[in-house]
Amino acid sequence: MLKSLLNLFFPPICTGCKNLLLPNEEIICTICRHEIPVTQHHSMEDNEAMGKFYGRIDLQHASAVFYFHKKGIVQELIHNLKYRGDQEIGTFIGEWYLSDLKKIPALFTIDAVIPVPIHPKKLRSRGYNQVTTFGQTIANGLNTKYIDTILIRTKYTQTQSKKNLLARSEGIQNAFDVVYSEDQHHKHFLLVDDVLTTGATLEACCIALQKIPGVKISIITMAMAQ
Repeated sequence: MLKSLLNLFFPPICTGCKNLLLPNEEIICTICRHEIPVTQHHSMEDNEAMGKFYGRIDLQHASAVFYFHKKGIVQELIHNLKYRGDQEIGTFIGEWYLSDLKKIPALFTIDAVIPVPIHPKKLRSRGYNQVTTFGQTIANGLNTKYIDTILIRTKYTQTQSKKNLLARSEGIQNAFDVVYSEDQHHKHFLLVDDVLTTGATLEACCIALQKIPGVKISIITMAMAQ
């Protein structure tokens, strides 16, 4: 009832084209949904996401849901999620990808989903981690745990998106650490993030996670810059 009243006075609009959503549509309209560039990474073992980490990190699997283009629908989705508090977008993207994830043999052994953490200072400012709802949706769909206490951010860094590869790598080095117990040895963790660009942040996270004896790591991001 409350939602119906809110929709009456504040009708939901499509994140992509800004047109009014139909009653059976959520987040984006049907037209924009068909225009979103999907990667199809889940159907390829040696995909572009895996290639980003070749020779850098040993991964069981890596993939992204969408391609990220400047001024595109995906950029608008991520921007609304990250800066405008629309956390339902993380759930929406997670649900979009779940049916594909369940077909990937490498993910059958996932023990827990772990988000790329943000620094406590940024968490206080923003109020939430933008990958939380995405990670929780994936964890629920894969019938596993969502744990945001193992990987921690110890170094505050400025936004990485406008830096070049060298600056990103230098800025993010040693920015993460792990807090783990013996029962987390030899586990397979699925690391989730919003956008894969150079891979510097995710690589730094993986290096920290590799302090856990016998750890295996997979990565999924909502989008990948192209």
